[in-house]
Amino acid sequence: MIDFIIKWAFPAVMGSFFTYIGTLISKNRALKSGLQCLLRAEIIRSFDKYTQRGEIPIYAREALEKEYKAYHKLGGNDVATDLYNQTIKLPTK
Repeated sequence: MIDFIIKWAFPAVMGSFFTYIGTLISKNRALKSGLQCLLRAEIIRSFDKYTQRGEIPIYAREALEKEYKAYHKLGGNDVATDLYNQTIKLPTK
């Protein structure tokens, strides 16, 4: 009986386990990428909106700071960083 478990059941269970873990990793990467994309779009939207106005409300500035911190922790570091820095320098309302 132990011989059967070692030869057949254990590899089957471990194969299923590793397949499941691989699926979780793949989904996690997709969620990370999607969230990063949404945060980047929001940073760009804020840049467009508030640079056009020439000022940024305090509540919007605080939200933008939180968005950028999350974006940066997810690995984002491109044009959005420059846009964030320009937006954050605007005078507050």
